[in-house]
Amino acid sequence: MNHGTPHRAPHQAVPHGLPATRERPRAEPADPSAVAPVGIVVATRNRRASLAVTVRNLLALPERPEVLVVDNASTDGTRAMLARDFPQVRVVSLPFNRGALARTHGVRALDTPYVAFSDDDSWWAPGALGTAAALFDEHPRLGLVAARVLVGPAEDADPLNDLLAGSPLGRAADLPGTQVLGFLACAAVARRTAYLDAGGYHPLLFFGAEETLLAYDLASRGWGVTHCPDVTAHHHPDPAPRADRPAVVRRNALLTAWLRRPLPHALARTRALAAEARHDPHARRALRETLTRLPAALRARRPLPAHVERAARLLDGREGVDGTAGAPS
Repeated sequence: MNHGTPHRAPHQAVPHGLPATRERPRAEPADPSAVAPVGIVVATRNRRASLAVTVRNLLALPERPEVLVVDNASTDGTRAMLARDFPQVRVVSLPFNRGALARTHGVRALDTPYVAFSDDDSWWAPGALGTAAALFDEHPRLGLVAARVLVGPAEDADPLNDLLAGSPLGRAADLPGTQVLGFLACAAVARRTAYLDAGGYHPLLFFGAEETLLAYDLASRGWGVTHCPDVTAHHHPDPAPRADRPAVVRRNALLTAWLRRPLPHALARTRALAAEARHDPHARRALRETLTRLPAALRARRPLPAHVERAARLLDGREGVDGTAGAPS
């Protein structure tokens, strides 16, 4: 099932960049200064304590953004905690876990022109959202900004920062920063119309390395996806290992290939994973789960336009830039 809007032909190409598109006009509030231009969507499930830290940090931001929490059917008292401690925060409670689609529910519920994403272990640096809003205002084709990420209390630079900054896609004349086709979901700000135009996150992937497919779909619709290090997010991931993460990331990377890349590429990646599966239990699980989902992937298959496929080939094998360092589950 195609979760996005019907594909349209790209508009006139911009020198040194991906094709331009025209944003649909939206109504402005009667008093634009009364509403922060960036809202925040926080996706969460059963992480009440860390969510409280995140929300507290977001509410302290000088931009005073609207904060909307989308709860993926938590059973740990998350909703009661939010109602008691943060009554000013709007909550969308989902009846069951929708994975990354929770973010799309949040985007639809907001009415701000720009939407920043946080997970329940991440938040934005003071001033970051104002900087992002100015970038979107100045660059009408900009669809998504991938932020610089600082990790933990020591604020160590995430290795993904250098990978994004060194993207071989370079710069475009009408976009800020460096063009990329990958990002960290909990450190991204999107133009709301662009996100919805691209269809948001794909339901087939659920969670784990889901960002590449959205970046592909944004670029295919003519939107720019760039890394702008002046926009900063903080990420405090749980240090406990996630046993299922390696398999899920491999599965979703392969499903993304079947959904958008040429058949020879998808077949080659499948053969490579099958070879790994002979001795790697994570690869075996990834292959098994991919094959289970493959009929649905083939039904939803929509190969990339030629210019986006060329960009994707430049990024093949660059861990992180092609989404394999995806967002936390």
